Formats: sequence, C-alpha cells, structure tokens
Amino acid sequence: MPELPETETIARDLDGAIAGARITRVTVTRPDVLRETDPRALAAHLAGAVVQRVWRRAKMVVLDLSTGHHLVVQPRFTGALLLDGGALPAAERRYSTLAIRLRDGRTLHYRDIRRLGTVALMADARWREYIVPLGVEPLEPGFTPAVLSRALRASRQAVKKLLMDQRRIAGIGNIYANEALWRARIDPSRAGGRLRPDAVGALHAAIGAVLRDAVAARGTSFRDYRDAAGERGAVGAALAVYGRGGLPCPACGTRLVDTPAIDGRTTVFCPRCQR
Repeated sequence: MPELPETETIARDLDGAIAGARITRVTVTRPDVLRETDPRALAAHLAGAVVQRVWRRAKMVVLDLSTGHHLVVQPRFTGALLLDGGALPAAERRYSTLAIRLRDGRTLHYRDIRRLGTVALMADARWREYIVPLGVEPLEPGFTPAVLSRALRASRQAVKKLLMDQRRIAGIGNIYANEALWRARIDPSRAGGRLRPDAVGALHAAIGAVLRDAVAARGTSFRDYRDAAGERGAVGAALAVYGRGGLPCPACGTRLVDTPAIDGRTTVFCPRCQR
C-alpha cells in the first residue's frame, strides 16, 4: 500500500506538473472506485475547474480545485495517479478507472488494478470534517518527541500497531513502521506506553529519518506502486528489514524474524538488536 513517502512523491510530482491546469472533461469507466459522488456529478463539478494545488494528507493525494471542492484519492494497494502526455503504455491505461482530460491535451488517469482504492469529491466543509480523526503528520515541525510520547502513552498495544494507527500518527504503514523500529532498536511487540523517554527519542529520530530517506528515494515499489510518471520507487534495495525475513540482520548478522503474530501484518525484526 502506498504510504506517506509514496503519496508525497505523487503529490509533489503532480503539483509541479498540473497546478494551474484547467480540466475540460472527465470520463469514468469504473464507478465503483467513487465515493461521495457519482460519474455524472463528478464530471459536472470538475469540467472547467482549475487544479490549484496538489498535496498530501496521511496516505491520500488531494487536488484542490478552483470550485472550492477537493478531489481526494486514496490509492490503497494498487492505485496510482498517472499523468499521460501521450506516451503512457497501453498496459497502464487498461486499468484506468477514470480519466481527467486537461486543456493542454494531457490526461490524468487514476489506475487501480484491483480497484481497492477510492476517489472522492468533497466540498471544503466535508473535507475538514473528514480529516478531523487523523493524527499528527510525522514530517511536520509539530511532530516532536513529546507529541510521539503522548501518542504512545498509556497504551498496552504493541508499539508497531500504534505507529500504524492513523488516528495517532498519519501516513505510516507497515513498511516504514518496520524500518523505523529497527533503526531505533525497539522490539515491535513492546507496549507503546512502556517505552522509556530515551527509546521514544530514538524512535522519533528514526521515524523522521526513515520517512525523509524514503521521500528522497521516491518511495518503495514492491508490486504496483508507481509515481506520476509511471516510474518505480528506489527504496526497496535499501530496506533493512521489511521483505528480508530469514536473511541476516544488516547490523549484527542475526537471522531476521518474520512473523504475523504482532498485528496480523508482516513484521520483520532482529531478535538481538531490537529489545
């Protein structure tokens, strides 16, 4: 699933490429991805609108429109926003669920192979209501060790599960939770509320470093993630633990443990380094 680094990459690319572009028409071929709208209403609201800004919130890509509405895309497992100037491969267009035609002749496709992602059209008031439950953004200045401590405090749940709770911290998913905990040398199964201040500080630093490194490398591509140009992210080869269960720990050489026991998701950790 695209997490913060992947959706941040898409949003930055699209903001540079289509901010200021005017939409001429919208074609919906797979309406089951739509939320809070239907094909006719979506086409009517978007035709003639100007894309003012493209940005990210949590794991969503948000297009701010001149109409005051927001087009909110949550890619989930196989979704991607692909900008087509005429060279997009037919294999990618095959899974396009909707196509947004721009006045300059380009087309923005929402491609989703399994159609598990969503595209929603929200008025500003609805958008503000929608994001109320979301937690702090981990790359914003307001995300401090004290804020992280409050997010983990008084919980007996595994720290890895807490990191992935979007109501506490927005944007972290399974890949980067594994990586941050390895860098911080913290056992993913430890109760979040029992972490000492020094461990919280180490985790805070690790979260920021892991996410910034991943954004710089344009995200991780294991299967379906692509950036707005259809290119793969480069993080995969640099991951220390995720996807490396059974292989040696990069730090100490101990065999990495791969288990679904902590939160039902694949958790990979070093039983020697992470305590």
